[in-house]
Amino acid sequence: MSRRPYPAAVPPTLVGPTISADSHVTEPPEAYAQIDPRFRDRMPVLVHLDDMGATMITDPGSAHQGHVPFSMIAGAGVPADELGYTNGRRWEELHRGGYDAAARLEEQDRDGVAAEVLYPSVGMLLCNNPDFDYKHACFDAYNLWLAEWCTHAPDRLVGVGQSAMRSPDEGIADLESIRDLGLRGVMLPGIPAVEDYDHPIYDAFWEAAVDVGLPVSFHILTGGAGGIASDAYRGPKMNSFLGIIRGNQDLIGTLVYGGVFERHPGLKVVCVEADAGWAPHWMYRADHAYERHRNWLGSGTLSRMPSEYFREHVYLTFQDDLVAFRMIALDDSVGVAVDHLLWANDHPHSDATWPRSQELLAEHTAHMDDDQRDRILRRSSADLYGIPMPSREG
Repeated sequence: MSRRPYPAAVPPTLVGPTISADSHVTEPPEAYAQIDPRFRDRMPVLVHLDDMGATMITDPGSAHQGHVPFSMIAGAGVPADELGYTNGRRWEELHRGGYDAAARLEEQDRDGVAAEVLYPSVGMLLCNNPDFDYKHACFDAYNLWLAEWCTHAPDRLVGVGQSAMRSPDEGIADLESIRDLGLRGVMLPGIPAVEDYDHPIYDAFWEAAVDVGLPVSFHILTGGAGGIASDAYRGPKMNSFLGIIRGNQDLIGTLVYGGVFERHPGLKVVCVEADAGWAPHWMYRADHAYERHRNWLGSGTLSRMPSEYFREHVYLTFQDDLVAFRMIALDDSVGVAVDHLLWANDHPHSDATWPRSQELLAEHTAHMDDDQRDRILRRSSADLYGIPMPSREG
């Protein structure tokens, strides 16, 4: 099958080298090669299916078997009329940088990106597998693979490890293991195995996250039901696309109203790929609910308004969210701090701005001064993850 070439890259000189706060690998089979032998027969397997193309089968043979079609996952730069789960792309037709570290640097250069904070692809959907023992085995193997992968260029390939959160104590052990591997953050499933994240049994975990120094991330599509094209949404399937940010909003509300940020003032939480333009209204609505309805709805003990916790503790990643770029004009009491807005290119996923990030950013940040642009596109991510700061000139 002949394919159109990916669109031409824009010279990476329009806004200068950027840092992407949310990019992805496309896990090859070796990403799970070191899985606990007890789960060897359930290790994710790469196959080619006539109707889906290159596909990772997770938990094969079990009642929870899933399919991750890379044709859709690795759709950056693919024309919209070729996107979908059934376009049959073969593994060798995908972006090589999704699994080859040397090729990834070339793809970064093509988009004017100096470094990327790297999240999983298959691992996102594994978060929704109900078998926490299986998830734990997969994530342990993945963390080992990712840590080794990132050593190819540790200042440019910035890995985020995964924890299955089978228990708060194991979560703490995962934090320490992820740190010791040289990874720079931890991604949690939207739903833990025990209680919920605002329960006091997690207080030791949140304190450990502060002490270990790893930002905690929640990524869209990792909180159970409600994925793209899910039956959890009414109406045409397209409506599900608008709903995928709700899981992250739900998590933030749980942490805010549950008093987690009140009890752990040093905690940093990254809301990943859920955009950011909605945040000012969410904060207004959260404050309104607390002021007017807390007596009968109830909440944790809060000494400040919900919006203040959001503004101080929550970081937001986004791609081509023009509304987010416009938020900087809002008063500090209404908007999100510039330092907590983290631009991302989402490469190589289908929502990615690759390879035209420079062109889009030149347009979307034209109203900003150099300091504002610098913080959103580079400095804030560099500070949060300890990434060497690229110069504007490259």
